[in-house]
Amino acid sequence: MSDAQRPLLRVVRGGPSPEELAALTVVVAALSQRRPRRRPVPVGAWASFADAHRRPLQPGPGGWRASGRSA
Repeated sequence: MSDAQRPLLRVVRGGPSPEELAALTVVVAALSQRRPRRRPVPVGAWASFADAHRRPLQPGPGGWRASGRSA
């Protein structure tokens, strides 16, 4: 039997109803379409949460120094 003729699912024990086979087919098809979960890409410190929520920059003497990262 060629690969094109072989069934995708085969019941090896028991006697499922047509409804049970249909439900199983839907679940297997849905799982086969799922994409694998990707791990989040680690980002550098340039994308830190704290930088997005820091105080606004203040112009004036020493402003360039204050604009740098500080803990």
